[in-house]
Formats: sequence, structure tokens, C-alpha cells
Amino acid sequence: MATEDFKRKLTAVFSADVKGYSRLMGEDEAATVKTLETCKGVMFSLIKQNRGRVVDSPGDNLLADFGSVVDAVQCAVAVLPRPKPLDIIYRPIFIAVQNKRIS
Repeated sequence: MATEDFKRKLTAVFSADVKGYSRLMGEDEAATVKTLETCKGVMFSLIKQNRGRVVDSPGDNLLADFGSVVDAVQCAVAVLPRPKPLDIIYRPIFIAVQNKRIS
């Protein structure tokens, strides 16, 4: 396949993860899953408000991409104070933002 067949773009990759997820699941799986789904709903909303797109959200991880690093960082800053209900489960939350060229 010729290289001109590939479309490339620069994107900011946002990843969030819950510390202690396995322990939380071991302590109370049903409550952890319910709380996590509520939190993901809030995160999805914050990502959309900051012009991002959720790529995947397996388990306690959330992966999103943004057309701008500024938008990704603004979303991360909105998440860090852990607005309710994020304060319930995402403590601490790990967030990474990377600027990547993807095909």
C-alpha cells in the first residue's frame, strides 16, 4: 500500500485510570461497577464539553482523543478537582496527555 493512501493527523491522547481498582472490585464489585459507570458518564460529558471523543473505556480506564493538546489539558484540569461523583472513585485518578501523530 502506498504511503499516499494513509491519512495522518496529530492528536492529543487522554488516558485516565483509577488507582486501586482491583482492590475496590474485591471489596464490593457491584458498588464499584455502579459508581464507575456513573463517573464515566461525568467524564464522557467533560470530554465532550472540551471537544474530545471517547475512544474506549475498558474497566477502569478511559481513553479519549482531542484535536488539540490545549483541549485535552483543559479537560484534565476540569477532572482534577474531582467534581461529584468523580470524588467517590477516582481518588487518586491518573491522567496522561500525549501529543501523537497517528495514521
